[in-house]
Amino acid sequence: MTYIENIFLCMASPLLVAALCMGRRQLRFFLFCIAGMGVCLLSAYIDTFLAAVCQADALAATAEIAPVVEEIMKLLPLVFYLLVFEPEGDKIKAAAITIALSFATFENVCYLIQNGADRFSFIFFRGFGTGAMHVLCGGIVGEGLAYAWQRTWLKIAGTCGLLGAAITFHATYNLLIVYGGVAQYVAYVLPVLLMAAGKLSALRLTRRE
Repeated sequence: MTYIENIFLCMASPLLVAALCMGRRQLRFFLFCIAGMGVCLLSAYIDTFLAAVCQADALAATAEIAPVVEEIMKLLPLVFYLLVFEPEGDKIKAAAITIALSFATFENVCYLIQNGADRFSFIFFRGFGTGAMHVLCGGIVGEGLAYAWQRTWLKIAGTCGLLGAAITFHATYNLLIVYGGVAQYVAYVLPVLLMAAGKLSALRLTRRE
């Protein structure tokens, strides 16, 4: 049995100490890191509970339950941040990516502890693939919220649409992972390629302007 709450305490405690030492300007970054790992921990509990209640097999739990739960949980700290602090667009994007990145990091650490770290090539692809997938979903939601929350009429519909897009991409990724074989490695590479393509497109637009 892996006691993921103990892993969370070990990873979050240095971040909390750093947050107290770095001052107010850096406090937000560390708090979002802790929030990302915290919602990952809660997602694991909720995924397990729903899979047991629904009597879901591994495929249903991975491709149907986990994407919905995880993307909703990653959105909750962002919605709280938006409602309470009403941040600017750039801060929304940074918060979404920080939460997604820390979520992926905690998930990868738990995976390594449960499954071992002996297969370097597989761990390498999984680390980059899963990290890129979560960051890409966070980027989609962050960019969209930065736009949608500047327009009152678009807040609810825009948030639901962005959540649906993130869940769909996450579910597709998980489905390819479960399928295994070549599809599994396609899933690992796909988010990295999409992020690279998006970055190149952004650089081209910046040069034209």
